[in-house]
Amino acid sequence: MCPAIPARVIAVEDGIAVVGLGEVIRRASLMLVPETKVGDYVLLHAGFAVQRLDEKEAQETLRLFAEMAAAEEVL
Repeated sequence: MCPAIPARVIAVEDGIAVVGLGEVIRRASLMLVPETKVGDYVLLHAGFAVQRLDEKEAQETLRLFAEMAAAEEVL
């Protein structure tokens, strides 16, 4: 199973967003969430923004991912 990853929208042009997650920059289709604008957080899955998130929810999800990654390093 692939999780959806939160990312912040940096730019939008013709239904495509440029999104950033730390130093990683990707392009994602906004077909499923066309109302998305620069500064929004979205959940990314398979090249698509599938849902908009508020910043607090996005940051909490990113914190949990970091916590899981740190736990994995211990194992």
